[in-house]
Amino acid sequence: MTVIKKKSNATARATEPGVRFHCDVCSADISSTVRIRCADSSCPEFDLCVTCFSEGKTCGNHRPATHAYCVIEQHSIPIFDEDWGADEELLLLEGAEMYGLGSWADIADHIGGGREKDEVRDHYYKTYIESSKFPLPELSDPRTTGGLDRIPREEFQARKKRRIEARKAAAASALPLAPKKKPTASVPACHEVQGYMPGRMEFEVEYENEAETTVKDMYFDPGDGINQTTGQIEPEIELKLTVMDIYNHRLTQRVERKKVIFEHALLEYKKNQAIDKRRSKEEKDLLNKAKPFAKIMNHQDYTTFADDLQKELSLRQAILTLQDWRRSGIRSLEKGAKYEVEKAHRTNILKQPGSQNDRVGHRVNAKSGNSLEGPILSSPHLLHPGALKGINISISNPTSAPIASNSHPQVVDDMADSRTPPVTSEQRHNAANAVLNQAVPFTPLALNTENAPDLHLLTDEERRLCSMLAIFPKPYLVLKDTLFKEAMRHGGLLKKKQAKELCKIDGVKVSKIHDFFVASGWIGKA
Repeated sequence: MTVIKKKSNATARATEPGVRFHCDVCSADISSTVRIRCADSSCPEFDLCVTCFSEGKTCGNHRPATHAYCVIEQHSIPIFDEDWGADEELLLLEGAEMYGLGSWADIADHIGGGREKDEVRDHYYKTYIESSKFPLPELSDPRTTGGLDRIPREEFQARKKRRIEARKAAAASALPLAPKKKPTASVPACHEVQGYMPGRMEFEVEYENEAETTVKDMYFDPGDGINQTTGQIEPEIELKLTVMDIYNHRLTQRVERKKVIFEHALLEYKKNQAIDKRRSKEEKDLLNKAKPFAKIMNHQDYTTFADDLQKELSLRQAILTLQDWRRSGIRSLEKGAKYEVEKAHRTNILKQPGSQNDRVGHRVNAKSGNSLEGPILSSPHLLHPGALKGINISISNPTSAPIASNSHPQVVDDMADSRTPPVTSEQRHNAANAVLNQAVPFTPLALNTENAPDLHLLTDEERRLCSMLAIFPKPYLVLKDTLFKEAMRHGGLLKKKQAKELCKIDGVKVSKIHDFFVASGWIGKA
């Protein structure tokens, strides 16, 4: 007998039986008709068509004159289900034995006749698994037919033929299936994360990779555990159980780490890397600090948490930008955007090598004239102290910061060294006392260590000022710090009007404090 199995595709499944039989003499297809099988042991699975058998044809070891035979015909009659024939039931059981339960696609290919894998699975569960006579079907008793014997063979075969033709037409009109992709091999080189084996969902080097070495040679003999004399657990068994607990703990940690990797899609390395490249350095640092929270959060919650952190960071940066604009006198978003553009342009100019110091130094020493054109160094105190003395400065670059007599006190001081003598500390002390001796419309405040614990932080002149203006030391130190910071931002100069805007107290007090700071030489008067 020649047995040919059909190809595993939907079209062939709808048009051909699962197993095809051919005559061993003339090779005619006898799958759908009566065939004669030799029953002698010397001719295993030797089939003949009716024509070759009637003519006595033979081949190989077959001897038609002496060998016994049996007639095999198609059992296209229902026995357990009105839509399933006895031949299909036999092929179902044979396929389950060959391929194993669960391989329904292979079993359906073995049955043929247009049977689908879902149809084969449902029929097997309904007929055999859910039967009250499990593992036998409901109609396993030959005396019980369930009315299926009343279905004529011709009607059943015609119904089967119509089913095969209908499924053949449906398979012919269906869209072609996409070619199956080659399955990914479970080797470390087949994934974008080096060392990961996708087929096994494991890593080449696992967490606590040497954990199995402590238990690989451990064994328990039957009867070990409890000492028959004392009735207690033997120390050796306790030690082995302790080692097993340590091993199980390591396995639990390994599983938890894999769970985090799979839950948060960390294996999609290229995708995550592309997203990370679009983030700023501050966002990367912030998210790196938040990564430990991924262990106790699912992917959706952690994503929401990370997005909220980035929004908070953006808001904080925006607030700092707006505060910087306000300190610079900017009151609208349009002017702020223009300011940022010019600031970036100025920064780029300063970053160019030789664009500032070399150019200024070259033009200072040039013999062509005493004028200096081009971008001016934003930190002129880096030059030699006397480099700009006696030079007429003109600025042609509007994006550069102008150098004026009140914008850079370092240059002013250097230029004034040759004309006016420096102010001595005694002169500053006398000027401060002159301010303190002026009358004010306030009742003096008696300050001591009991009502003013911060009094020791002030000088004698500052104590007199606080007592005269009725201000406690702590608020005065806050006002002093605020005014000094604002003065440092403007090159050591501060206008009295700016001081009054910063300090939300009586204007007379602020004016007196400003005069005292100027007289003491701590800030310059703009």
